[in-house]
Amino acid sequence: MTKHIPLNGGLPSRQQIMDFIATAPTSAGKREIAKAFGLHGAEKIMLKALLKDMTDEGLIDTAPGRAFHKMGGLPKVTVLRVVDVDGAQVWASPEHWEAEGVPKPRVRVVERGRKSALGIGDRILARTEEAGNGHIAHVLKQLAKSAELLLGVVEGEKGTANGEGRHWLKPVDKRIRTATLISDMGEARIGDLVLAERSGRPPRVTARVSEVLGDPFAPRAFSLIAIHKHGIPDVFPDQVLAEAKDMARLTLKSDREDLRHLPIVAIDPADARDHDDAVWAEPVDGGGFRALVAIADVSYYVRPGSALDKEARKRGNSCYFPDRVVPMLPELLSAGVCSLKQDEDRAALVCHMNIDAHGKVTSTRFARATIRVAANIAYEDAQAATDGTKPHEQLAALKNLWACWGALHKARMVREPLALELPERRVILSPEGKITSIAERVTLDANRLIEDFMIAANVAAAQALEKKKSPVMYRAHEEPARTKLEALKDYLETFDIKFALGQVITPATFNRILDKVGEADFRAQIMEQVLRSQTQAYYTPEHIGHFGLALGSYAHFTSPIRRYADVLVHRALVRSYGLGDGGLTDDEAARMPLIGEAISQLERRAMEAERDTIDRYVAAYLSERVGQVLETRITGVTSFGFFATVEGLGGDGLVPAATLGAEYFTHDAATHSLVGQTTGERYTLGQRLELRLAEADPINGALRFELPEGASHLAYRGDPRDKKAKRAAGKKFSRGKPGRPTNIRHDGKKR
Repeated sequence: MTKHIPLNGGLPSRQQIMDFIATAPTSAGKREIAKAFGLHGAEKIMLKALLKDMTDEGLIDTAPGRAFHKMGGLPKVTVLRVVDVDGAQVWASPEHWEAEGVPKPRVRVVERGRKSALGIGDRILARTEEAGNGHIAHVLKQLAKSAELLLGVVEGEKGTANGEGRHWLKPVDKRIRTATLISDMGEARIGDLVLAERSGRPPRVTARVSEVLGDPFAPRAFSLIAIHKHGIPDVFPDQVLAEAKDMARLTLKSDREDLRHLPIVAIDPADARDHDDAVWAEPVDGGGFRALVAIADVSYYVRPGSALDKEARKRGNSCYFPDRVVPMLPELLSAGVCSLKQDEDRAALVCHMNIDAHGKVTSTRFARATIRVAANIAYEDAQAATDGTKPHEQLAALKNLWACWGALHKARMVREPLALELPERRVILSPEGKITSIAERVTLDANRLIEDFMIAANVAAAQALEKKKSPVMYRAHEEPARTKLEALKDYLETFDIKFALGQVITPATFNRILDKVGEADFRAQIMEQVLRSQTQAYYTPEHIGHFGLALGSYAHFTSPIRRYADVLVHRALVRSYGLGDGGLTDDEAARMPLIGEAISQLERRAMEAERDTIDRYVAAYLSERVGQVLETRITGVTSFGFFATVEGLGGDGLVPAATLGAEYFTHDAATHSLVGQTTGERYTLGQRLELRLAEADPINGALRFELPEGASHLAYRGDPRDKKAKRAAGKKFSRGKPGRPTNIRHDGKKR
């Protein structure tokens, strides 16, 4: 056996262990390794865990007699990292690879029986086996993303200069409360936004800077943080860009319907980056309307199995931030030849509809067409034109659309979909990227008109494919779960609102609750609780229906520039109706369930990234108002405090329970309240109150509020019965003054 190898204390490194195993003259087991490195007692236990990790990671493997040997090939059980997702096909490579001169193998991953699809960057422990000239991997378990890069801002200790003293990585994720010591700064300087690699094990985890991203407060930095944090691909491979350039040169075939004579208009937000849809309608004799919804014919340019298609499926959807868009398709297509622009000939997949006077769609037809949009109109301008406050050259076309929408709206009222009026925040930036304002988007009749036309076309697409017995990628929304309804019932009882669980639950059930509430101060919080009781919509080939819209058949057809689900629906229509090239393939049809799972996850990723970015902009906007007293509303209540949002702006901030005064507050889960044990003082979900903004951190989007009197005078805030906790706090317990009185009752009304 080799002689003792001295260390500077602690366990040997992975490389030292592998070098020892490779050079040992006899078999090297745990005992031999421990002896060689002079390990004793608890260190042997830690060595056992380290050797297990190294085996899982594929660095070493066990040999007969519990000895280890260094791996030169693909281990039978190893850690893989997903490197490519092609629909339902997942490919991974070993996270660690020691075979010199041999490239990392790509292994096909089999996910039988798994409920959630894997994404790029995910880590798995897998059992591998040879298959033909390659390998396949069977997932044993999905591993935590402990090896993922950390995203944060470099900070130095007080008085520390760049390159001197200790530096820390402050995380951009507000859920992570602690900073990480930086062991290697690389080229980073204090204040830089960086990506860093973790090293070590808790509690001695450190970070090594691997990439400097720049100034976190620079224009466009907030969305960049979200892009890196959520792993959103924002750079197109050269092959994809080259293919987009080739496909953009495609000419429109003469066998398309020529609809360029119709005054079709595209009505969108004023800041729209791309234009998927355009609409037209005209009245017919005897009542009713002929209408069409023209949608960008993305399937003509993005063919199944192409590099463009694989990249679009990998992204799943476009991500929209205040300062940029990360498109699903290269801009040459998404903002160029696919986008329905005024006075430009464009390829469209058109849904022709006949609609009766009551808004019922009596017949539909789908066709590929060439259109020429007569005008791109902002919602506000379309509304002003129909209201008669601003002239528009397409006024006649707009009046026909409004008349047709009147019929569609009648049908909507009969159907009674869920009617939740939830505000959406809009960040307005200057050309230099500075925040000029943050406000709620105003919903106009013009918005509702386009929504109802799109819903009609989406239903028509789903039903048309059902008639053809074609696979359909549905947009599914299941009815609320019983447990959520029970929680809603308990909450509504605090407002003396009855909610029977035994009744048949429909969207109209919730609408009647809102009708009872009327315009009461607590209407917004009731709507929020109704929303929280709902399930999350997702994509699936199963025919489940859409509860919120009160529709039995519903598929996304109207936004193929920004949603991959819509591309699949287009391809299914092209195939079912024999509309030419680019139809759905048998392989895509077979993989619909897994594709649906994958793009549903990607949609949630985009929503989280967009929400995080808005929160950072709100925090940046409010950072100049720290110390001011603001009008807020409580948006969440927990045992450790409550969250509040600034009225009209958004952004959730915590008010710790420890800052509410010396009185002990208990959490009433049924009423979503914190209740003072002595005075009965309440802080309740939806309650409006004035709070002082104590902190606004643009880096992680976090806000912190406190009562206007501040928190410096507060005594120990624990359970008055817990004497041990009081002593541990090292403070004298005093009831002191009760929490700040409020003139608002728990039901939202003034006292």
